[in-house]
Amino acid sequence: MHPGRAFAWDEASALQRFIADVAFAHICIAVDGSPLTAQAPLAIEAQGAVGFHLARANPLVPHLDGACAVATVLGENAYVSPDWYGTADQVPTWNYRLVEARGLVRRLDTAELTDQLDRLSAAQEARLAPKPAWTRDKLTPDRMASLLGAIVGFSIDRPALRGIAKLGQNKRADERAGAIAALRARGDATIATAMRDAAPALTGATARPGPGSGSCSGAAA
Repeated sequence: MHPGRAFAWDEASALQRFIADVAFAHICIAVDGSPLTAQAPLAIEAQGAVGFHLARANPLVPHLDGACAVATVLGENAYVSPDWYGTADQVPTWNYRLVEARGLVRRLDTAELTDQLDRLSAAQEARLAPKPAWTRDKLTPDRMASLLGAIVGFSIDRPALRGIAKLGQNKRADERAGAIAALRARGDATIATAMRDAAPALTGATARPGPGSGSCSGAAA
Protein backbone atom coordinates (compact mmCIF):
# COMPACT_ATOMS: atom_id res chain seq x y z
CA MET A 1 0.00 0.00 0.00
CA HIS A 2 1.22 3.50 -0.86
CA PRO A 3 3.05 5.02 2.15
CA GLY A 4 2.26 8.66 1.34
CA ARG A 5 0.34 10.29 4.21
CA ALA A 6 -1.21 12.77 1.78
CA PHE A 7 -3.17 9.86 0.31
CA ALA A 8 -4.23 8.14 3.55
CA TRP A 9 -7.93 7.33 3.72
CA ASP A 10 -8.82 6.20 7.22
CA GLU A 11 -12.49 6.88 7.97
CA ALA A 12 -13.81 3.42 8.88
CA SER A 13 -17.42 4.03 7.82
CA ALA A 14 -16.30 5.40 4.44
CA LEU A 15 -14.04 2.39 3.88
CA GLN A 16 -16.91 0.02 4.67
CA ARG A 17 -19.21 1.86 2.24
CA PHE A 18 -16.52 1.65 -0.43
CA ILE A 19 -16.16 -2.11 0.06
CA ALA A 20 -19.93 -2.55 -0.13
CA ASP A 21 -20.13 -0.41 -3.25
CA VAL A 22 -17.31 -2.13 -5.18
CA ALA A 23 -18.26 -5.53 -3.72
CA PHE A 24 -15.39 -7.42 -5.36
CA ALA A 25 -11.86 -8.19 -4.18
CA HIS A 26 -8.64 -10.06 -4.70
CA ILE A 27 -8.12 -12.41 -1.73
CA CYS A 28 -4.50 -13.24 -0.87
CA ILE A 29 -2.96 -15.64 1.64
CA ALA A 30 0.48 -17.20 2.05
CA VAL A 31 0.79 -20.99 1.89
CA ASP A 32 4.19 -22.55 2.59
CA GLY A 33 5.82 -19.19 1.92
CA SER A 34 4.14 -18.64 -1.45
CA PRO A 35 1.22 -16.30 -2.20
CA LEU A 36 -2.11 -17.68 -3.39
CA THR A 37 -4.84 -15.42 -4.72
CA ALA A 38 -8.47 -15.63 -5.72
CA GLN A 39 -11.18 -13.21 -6.76
CA ALA A 40 -14.51 -13.03 -4.96
CA PRO A 41 -17.64 -10.93 -4.49
CA LEU A 42 -17.87 -9.29 -1.06
CA ALA A 43 -20.59 -8.56 1.45
CA ILE A 44 -20.26 -6.32 4.50
CA GLU A 45 -21.70 -8.35 7.35
CA ALA A 46 -22.63 -7.66 10.98
CA GLN A 47 -20.22 -5.50 12.97
CA GLY A 48 -18.25 -4.72 9.81
CA ALA A 49 -17.16 -8.27 8.99
CA VAL A 50 -16.14 -8.85 5.36
CA GLY A 51 -17.77 -11.94 3.88
CA PHE A 52 -16.99 -13.74 0.64
CA HIS A 53 -17.41 -17.11 -1.03
CA LEU A 54 -15.40 -19.18 -3.48
CA ALA A 55 -15.95 -22.22 -5.65
CA ARG A 56 -15.34 -25.34 -3.57
CA ALA A 57 -12.66 -26.42 -6.06
CA ASN A 58 -10.70 -23.18 -5.68
CA PRO A 59 -7.12 -23.95 -4.51
CA LEU A 60 -7.43 -21.42 -1.66
CA VAL A 61 -10.39 -23.14 -0.01
CA PRO A 62 -8.49 -25.80 1.97
CA HIS A 63 -6.12 -23.17 3.38
CA LEU A 64 -8.44 -20.30 4.32
CA ASP A 65 -10.05 -21.30 7.61
CA GLY A 66 -7.89 -19.75 10.34
CA ALA A 67 -5.49 -18.14 7.87
CA CYS A 68 -4.46 -14.50 7.77
CA ALA A 69 -5.82 -12.98 4.57
CA VAL A 70 -5.78 -9.65 2.80
CA ALA A 71 -8.77 -8.68 0.65
CA THR A 72 -7.81 -5.91 -1.78
CA VAL A 73 -10.67 -3.83 -3.16
CA LEU A 74 -9.79 -1.57 -6.10
CA GLY A 75 -12.18 1.15 -7.17
CA GLU A 76 -11.94 3.80 -9.86
CA ASN A 77 -8.47 4.29 -11.31
CA ALA A 78 -6.82 5.99 -14.28
CA TYR A 79 -3.50 6.94 -15.82
CA VAL A 80 -2.62 10.64 -15.42
CA SER A 81 -0.40 12.23 -18.07
CA PRO A 82 2.08 14.84 -16.81
CA ASP A 83 1.08 17.07 -19.74
CA TRP A 84 -2.33 17.61 -18.14
CA TYR A 85 -0.96 19.54 -15.15
CA GLY A 86 0.18 22.46 -17.31
CA THR A 87 3.43 22.83 -15.37
CA ALA A 88 7.01 21.69 -15.99
CA ASP A 89 8.96 18.81 -14.45
CA GLN A 90 5.98 16.53 -13.87
CA VAL A 91 5.95 12.75 -14.28
CA PRO A 92 3.30 10.18 -15.24
CA THR A 93 1.31 8.60 -12.44
CA TRP A 94 -1.77 6.50 -11.73
CA ASN A 95 -4.60 7.74 -9.51
CA TYR A 96 -6.92 5.33 -7.72
CA ARG A 97 -8.91 4.44 -4.62
CA LEU A 98 -8.21 1.17 -2.85
CA VAL A 99 -9.06 -0.50 0.46
CA GLU A 100 -7.35 -3.47 2.10
CA ALA A 101 -9.18 -5.62 4.66
CA ARG A 102 -6.79 -7.79 6.68
CA GLY A 103 -7.60 -10.38 9.32
CA LEU A 104 -8.21 -13.97 10.29
CA VAL A 105 -10.60 -15.94 8.10
CA ARG A 106 -13.43 -18.09 9.44
CA ARG A 107 -15.29 -20.70 7.40
CA LEU A 108 -19.06 -20.24 7.40
CA ASP A 109 -21.69 -22.87 8.02
CA THR A 110 -24.50 -23.43 5.53
CA ALA A 111 -26.94 -21.07 7.24
CA GLU A 112 -24.37 -18.28 7.34
CA LEU A 113 -23.46 -18.83 3.70
CA THR A 114 -27.12 -18.75 2.68
CA ASP A 115 -27.59 -15.46 4.53
CA GLN A 116 -24.48 -14.03 2.84
CA LEU A 117 -25.81 -14.98 -0.60
CA ASP A 118 -29.21 -13.47 0.17
CA ARG A 119 -27.72 -10.15 1.28
CA LEU A 120 -25.21 -10.00 -1.56
CA SER A 121 -27.83 -10.62 -4.24
CA ALA A 122 -30.28 -8.21 -2.57
CA ALA A 123 -27.67 -5.44 -2.53
CA GLN A 124 -26.79 -5.94 -6.19
CA GLU A 125 -30.38 -6.40 -7.38
CA ALA A 126 -31.34 -3.13 -5.65
CA ARG A 127 -29.04 -1.32 -8.08
CA LEU A 128 -31.09 -2.63 -11.00
CA ALA A 129 -34.38 -1.04 -9.92
CA PRO A 130 -37.03 -0.67 -11.23
CA LYS A 131 -36.41 -4.26 -12.34
CA PRO A 132 -38.13 -6.63 -9.90
CA ALA A 133 -35.44 -8.06 -7.67
CA TRP A 134 -34.26 -11.62 -8.19
CA THR A 135 -34.42 -13.76 -5.05
CA ARG A 136 -33.60 -17.39 -4.39
CA ASP A 137 -37.33 -18.08 -4.22
CA LYS A 138 -37.00 -18.41 -8.00
CA LEU A 139 -34.80 -21.47 -7.51
CA THR A 140 -36.03 -24.99 -6.86
CA PRO A 141 -34.80 -26.52 -3.59
CA ASP A 142 -32.65 -28.97 -5.56
CA ARG A 143 -31.00 -26.15 -7.51
CA MET A 144 -30.29 -24.21 -4.30
CA ALA A 145 -28.83 -27.27 -2.64
CA SER A 146 -26.61 -27.86 -5.67
CA LEU A 147 -25.39 -24.25 -5.52
CA LEU A 148 -24.56 -24.46 -1.83
CA GLY A 149 -22.66 -27.67 -2.43
CA ALA A 150 -20.49 -26.02 -5.08
CA ILE A 151 -19.26 -23.05 -3.03
CA VAL A 152 -17.75 -22.35 0.39
CA GLY A 153 -18.37 -19.20 2.42
CA PHE A 154 -15.90 -17.32 4.59
CA SER A 155 -15.74 -14.23 6.77
CA ILE A 156 -13.00 -11.92 8.00
CA ASP A 157 -14.83 -11.15 11.23
CA ARG A 158 -12.71 -8.29 12.61
CA PRO A 159 -10.91 -6.80 9.63
CA ALA A 160 -8.33 -4.06 9.93
CA LEU A 161 -9.21 -1.65 7.12
CA ARG A 162 -6.63 0.54 5.41
CA GLY A 163 -7.46 2.83 2.54
CA ILE A 164 -5.56 4.81 -0.03
CA ALA A 165 -7.16 7.54 -2.11
CA LYS A 166 -4.34 8.66 -4.40
CA LEU A 167 -6.12 11.50 -6.14
CA GLY A 168 -3.58 14.25 -6.71
CA GLN A 169 -3.77 15.75 -3.22
CA ASN A 170 -0.05 16.54 -3.51
CA LYS A 171 -0.66 18.78 -6.54
CA ARG A 172 -1.61 22.46 -6.69
CA ALA A 173 -5.24 23.33 -7.32
CA ASP A 174 -4.54 24.48 -10.89
CA GLU A 175 -2.58 21.29 -11.63
CA ARG A 176 -5.40 19.10 -10.31
CA ALA A 177 -7.91 21.11 -12.33
CA GLY A 178 -6.00 20.42 -15.54
CA ALA A 179 -5.85 16.70 -14.86
CA ILE A 180 -9.52 16.58 -13.89
CA ALA A 181 -10.57 18.34 -17.10
CA ALA A 182 -8.50 15.96 -19.23
CA LEU A 183 -9.91 12.90 -17.49
CA ARG A 184 -13.47 14.12 -17.98
CA ALA A 185 -12.75 14.79 -21.65
CA ARG A 186 -11.66 11.19 -22.18
CA GLY A 187 -14.67 9.76 -20.33
CA ASP A 188 -13.13 9.03 -16.92
CA ALA A 189 -15.74 11.03 -15.04
CA THR A 190 -15.77 8.86 -11.91
CA ILE A 191 -12.09 9.27 -11.08
CA ALA A 192 -12.27 12.95 -12.09
CA THR A 193 -15.08 13.54 -9.61
CA ALA A 194 -13.16 11.69 -6.89
CA MET A 195 -10.14 13.92 -7.55
CA ARG A 196 -12.30 17.04 -7.36
CA ASP A 197 -13.72 15.96 -4.01
CA ALA A 198 -10.54 14.51 -2.52
CA ALA A 199 -9.00 17.39 -0.59
CA PRO A 200 -12.03 18.34 1.55
CA ALA A 201 -13.13 14.71 1.93
CA LEU A 202 -9.80 13.59 3.36
CA THR A 203 -9.05 16.52 5.66
CA GLY A 204 -8.88 15.38 9.27
CA ALA A 205 -9.70 11.75 8.51
CA THR A 206 -7.82 9.90 11.21
CA ALA A 207 -10.02 7.05 12.47
CA ARG A 208 -8.36 3.64 12.46
CA PRO A 209 -9.50 0.25 13.74
CA GLY A 210 -9.00 -0.18 17.45
CA PRO A 211 -6.14 -2.16 19.02
CA GLY A 212 -6.30 -5.83 18.17
CA SER A 213 -8.82 -5.34 15.37
CA GLY A 214 -7.86 -7.42 12.38
CA SER A 215 -5.02 -9.10 14.22
CA CYS A 216 -3.48 -12.07 12.44
CA SER A 217 -1.56 -13.28 15.51
CA GLY A 218 -1.90 -16.99 15.82
CA ALA A 219 -2.79 -17.42 12.15
CA ALA A 220 -1.73 -20.59 10.46
CA ALA A 221 1.60 -20.21 8.67
